[in-house]
Amino acid sequence: MFVATKVSQDPAVVRFEPSKRWGARILRTLRRARITWAAGRKSNVAPLGHSMISDDRSVYSSEPWYQCPQADLIHFHWVASFMDYGAFFRLLPKPTPIVWTLHDMNPFTGGCHYDTGCGRFAERCGVCPQLGSQKQNDLSRQIWQRKRKAFQLLAPARLHIITPSKWLGEQLCQSSLLSRFPCSVIPNGLDTEVFQPRNRDVMREALGISIHAKVVLFVSDGANDPRKGFKFLSSALEDSESQSEIVLLSLGQGKPLEFSRFRHVHVQTIQDDRLLSFIYSCADLFVAPSLQDNLPNTVLESMACGTPVVGFRTGGIPEAIHDGKTGLLAAAGNVEDLRRAILELLGHDQRRAEMAQTCRRLVLEEYRLETQASRYLNVYRELVGKAGE
Repeated sequence: MFVATKVSQDPAVVRFEPSKRWGARILRTLRRARITWAAGRKSNVAPLGHSMISDDRSVYSSEPWYQCPQADLIHFHWVASFMDYGAFFRLLPKPTPIVWTLHDMNPFTGGCHYDTGCGRFAERCGVCPQLGSQKQNDLSRQIWQRKRKAFQLLAPARLHIITPSKWLGEQLCQSSLLSRFPCSVIPNGLDTEVFQPRNRDVMREALGISIHAKVVLFVSDGANDPRKGFKFLSSALEDSESQSEIVLLSLGQGKPLEFSRFRHVHVQTIQDDRLLSFIYSCADLFVAPSLQDNLPNTVLESMACGTPVVGFRTGGIPEAIHDGKTGLLAAAGNVEDLRRAILELLGHDQRRAEMAQTCRRLVLEEYRLETQASRYLNVYRELVGKAGE
């Protein structure tokens, strides 16, 4: 693994080390200033609730390429702000095949990670609603143009794209940038020995939550990210008639608003997966109210721990939530429908217990790490075999 940030002591993980030479440091400063200036000049004040915009350029330019370990195949994951598209694809040796796992829409848009339904990535971007732009040649159009120039350096047979959800694969097929490349759907896998049902009372006692409470769990890296839909969940619970029994347990960076009509317990981000499995297991229900999402790992982790899920019928979420079997689906953005689904499951203990068993069984059948690895190996062998012909 070749990474921008290393968090483990694994010797097989190589961290990129930016050059400390004065010349290289000055060039990085100038590139950072140019990218920042372009972002400020080409966009207006973005609308409330906009998502992150990532440029195709990197302050490192070609530096990472010269430290990248030699390989017969290169597999990209999340490379925003680390890999400079133009520099990397220009220097890439022609025989080297690439696998690219997309974790969001960013590689084929003009900078956004989710388009929130605008659909402009299917053409050339521009007039970007997330930039608050009314200009055709705004920052999103310029990023799109640079990406097109970089991708034109690749023959279709050299790049194989992986999407964790069918939904993201369908979006890719509409892309004006990447639709010409082959694509496979390989869902993310889980360590099912770590993410497994635990004694729910252990974490409830640690958090001071009654064993008789109905615990609704919300998990997000950014609890205040509007796309993750926390406001829809909070509105659904605020207006329900049985708030006294409900405890909302949230996990993630930043603390959402407090509520007066039901108890709210918030836990900051947890890095230990085993501890996280106790969080999932202590809940009666996990809610994924995202307005647009790939197949979220949080949904799969909850299911692996035997906790049914309620979510909006959007993005890749319905691919894991089999309506009526592993949870319930609600119309996207519809607070009343979300409330209906939550209260329906909270009010039927036996049904939740049956769903818990189905959740665990589905994860063991479809989302184990070994299953994911086997599918990737098949792609690797095919690409390396073609490159050697």
